[in-house]
Amino acid sequence: MRKSFSLFLVGGLAAVPLVAPAQANATTTTAATTAATTAATTSAVTTRAVATQAKPFSSFKISVKYNNRTRRGGKITYYLKAKNLGPYYADYYWIGGQVPKGTVPTLRWGAPKGTKCTWEGRWFWCWGKYVLQKGKTDWLNFQVTMKKGTKGVAVAKLGVIAYDVDQGMENIDKEELKRLGIKGYYWLKTAKTTIVTPPRKPTKRWTPPPPVKEYNPPASHEESNKKKDT
Repeated sequence: MRKSFSLFLVGGLAAVPLVAPAQANATTTTAATTAATTAATTSAVTTRAVATQAKPFSSFKISVKYNNRTRRGGKITYYLKAKNLGPYYADYYWIGGQVPKGTVPTLRWGAPKGTKCTWEGRWFWCWGKYVLQKGKTDWLNFQVTMKKGTKGVAVAKLGVIAYDVDQGMENIDKEELKRLGIKGYYWLKTAKTTIVTPPRKPTKRWTPPPPVKEYNPPASHEESNKKKDT
């Protein structure tokens, strides 16, 4: 369901109501498996189902590290962590966000084993195999390359989007989810990287940006932009 629902997600983020929770902020790492089915778990799920919709089922704390400066045509690497603050586990969430304008249509990424990603337009989202229990963290690292003609400041908005979808709704299609008014929440942080143009004749005052290390191919995957319109 995470996979099929992700197509709905990237296909149109406005298809369901998105709300920015007040707790949109910083840090953390890795995903966990679903807990065993017990009477206590069943009780928690029931409580979750009837809980007030004023707050999301799961809130996230976001941490993003990235390069502050890069050359024209250079690379930017983002290190993203998301911690589930609860009160419940998260099973319909995506980690990633909006990449900067003016990137080449191929990027490299690394994440926990079993993670899958999709990239359409400027939206790059990834999802794992398991639910994320309260107190646990997920992570995503990815590297973009700027087009040589891109100038100014490269702005990315990165974090998590999560949806309040209960058990028993695994086979409901996107039209029905939209009709039911399933709520979506986002926790996104803005990351700004200055794109530096080297002067034709560097002076003593010229300080080039530090080089961005190449992504290690064995530890990463490649994703192409399906629409190639960044």
